[in-house]
Amino acid sequence: MRLPHGADLPLPDYATAGAAGLDLIAAVPPGEPLTLAPLARAAVPTGLAIALPEGFEAQVRPRSGLALKHGVTVLNAPGTVDADYRGEIKVLLVNLGEAPFTVERGQRIAQLVIAPVTQIQLSETRDLEKTTRGSGGFGSTGLDGSKISR
Repeated sequence: MRLPHGADLPLPDYATAGAAGLDLIAAVPPGEPLTLAPLARAAVPTGLAIALPEGFEAQVRPRSGLALKHGVTVLNAPGTVDADYRGEIKVLLVNLGEAPFTVERGQRIAQLVIAPVTQIQLSETRDLEKTTRGSGGFGSTGLDGSKISR
């Protein structure tokens, strides 16, 4: 649903037939753009609240163009909107660029990707089955050019 401060803005839409994400639009007050200084962050309103079906989530993801051109991205990417959340979707933007970035009303600021969710029931155990990787952490699979030592 469109909230009162976003009533005049278009609903999120897919930019192309093959797009995975709906474009989220900034619902900052008219005539009051939001300027993010370098390294600043802000929760930018979208004027939108949704009700997802049980078993789904919405992921708030960065727009690649903003990241490439301005260094602006979603700080907690991907942000998760749970199926039982009914508040306004806000986008936590951060300016990692070197210059201030201004968010204007109606500007596309992020993408919203709807995805299924699988929930599990954790159970405690004393032993885990062995794997080739074992407990190797970051970079231990050799993808960074190193080899796994055995």
